[in-house]
Amino acid sequence: MKIQLENIGKRFNREWIFRNISYTFSGNNKYSLLGTNGTGKSTLLQIIAGSMSQTEGKIIYDLPSIKKESESGLFSQVAFAAPYLELPEEMNWREAIVFHGRFKKFTNHLSADEIIKLSQLELAAGKEIRNFSSGMKQRAKLTLAILSDTPLLFLDEPSTNLDEKGVRWYQNLISEFAKEKMVLVCSNYNKEEYSFCNESLIISN
Repeated sequence: MKIQLENIGKRFNREWIFRNISYTFSGNNKYSLLGTNGTGKSTLLQIIAGSMSQTEGKIIYDLPSIKKESESGLFSQVAFAAPYLELPEEMNWREAIVFHGRFKKFTNHLSADEIIKLSQLELAAGKEIRNFSSGMKQRAKLTLAILSDTPLLFLDEPSTNLDEKGVRWYQNLISEFAKEKMVLVCSNYNKEEYSFCNESLIISN
């Protein structure tokens, strides 16, 4: 399993966000993408995930069910959580889990009840997500991503809106369910988000 970046660059209008990024992600390694605000680390993560196109360079995927130099089929291989991604607000938590499961299977065939318990949102199982606090929404996003049965797990600033207890919960969930995944974590040098990572890619202006 490998993702190879070759001279990736991204430009918005006339301004280059970054250029000449070459890097290889491989196996079940855990990577942190580090940088200060505005260096383009979130943009790079979205490009790797196939949700945004690069301006120059190419990405070569060597993954299950994916042809090299193609994003075809990438959706089924990636689980993604980020503060800017929305949940189905009109659904309650249990309904959102079932809905998500129609597109991506869950690890170990976990049931909705088991996922609710792992999320530690049992008391909110029947509550509409629109009425969740920001911390509860972040728990829900991370739960769906980490527990998805995908070889790739991409997390953008995962501790956003989490309190100290929530951060420990996130770290424990990663430790238990991401062992066999390639994990990429975007962080603004917030060590609690990526302490488990064994390699780092630092993006600077």
